[in-house]
Amino acid sequence: MQAPVVLLLLLSIGIGAAEAQTMRPFSTFRQFHGETRLHARLEYGSGNLRLQPGEPRELYRMSLSYDEDRFLPISDFDSPGGTVRLGLKARGEGGVRVVSRNQLSQAALVSLSPRVELNLDLSLGAVDADLELGGLRLSEIDLKTGASQATIRFSRPNTMRCRTATFSAGAAEVSVLGLGNSRCEEIVFEGGVGKVLLDFSGASSSNARAVVKMSVGGITLRLPRAAGVRITMDKFLSSFEPAGLVRRSGAFVSSNYDRASRKLEIDLSTAIGGVDIEWAD
Repeated sequence: MQAPVVLLLLLSIGIGAAEAQTMRPFSTFRQFHGETRLHARLEYGSGNLRLQPGEPRELYRMSLSYDEDRFLPISDFDSPGGTVRLGLKARGEGGVRVVSRNQLSQAALVSLSPRVELNLDLSLGAVDADLELGGLRLSEIDLKTGASQATIRFSRPNTMRCRTATFSAGAAEVSVLGLGNSRCEEIVFEGGVGKVLLDFSGASSSNARAVVKMSVGGITLRLPRAAGVRITMDKFLSSFEPAGLVRRSGAFVSSNYDRASRKLEIDLSTAIGGVDIEWAD
């Protein structure tokens, strides 16, 4: 092997090792002490994120592997206020910018107690997120995400009634699965640019209302066959195939709308893109 090639290989190995050395582990948790409510705020700017229900004996737990040159872990618990703030914040005042491979390889696992009434507030940046919210006691959800790929699951029913779930996405690919299991009375989704799947299937037998706004991109609505569905729509340069729906009084309704015990009302607004309808049993 020629000397210049050997030198380049050594330099690349050295650089990779130097980058790897900046990755630092961090973990924090708090035991459950009979709390009944928790306002959890999760801020995470870059990397991979998993969120899931935790052990009943723990109020919360977070494990991180992060770029210590550019980020600092967040772990602030306010017992009198019943709030916890978790995640990563950027060092300095420049905000979060993805400038190294380390930031993309950052990883976080966050778990929250299924025993407390939970107000969940998430602010995500350039993140690959897998959020399992099924089985938590969720009273309110507010998720904001930037240039990310996010999957939000309600694989099991919420163990209490939820008031509002709000999702806001910038340039993102977002799937929200099992919204019926969220048991939220009102669901709001606002999307900028990207691809979105909103799956309203689940175990809920209560009425729900959804407000969906999408600027540019494709959106798929997966609807439960057992529910009576009514969609009002405001679209501009968007295609819409109302499969399984009929037009009535300025709206699109399912054939079982009048007799269904569960009603799902969707107020849909799109600018440029397409809207697809899927049905789930």
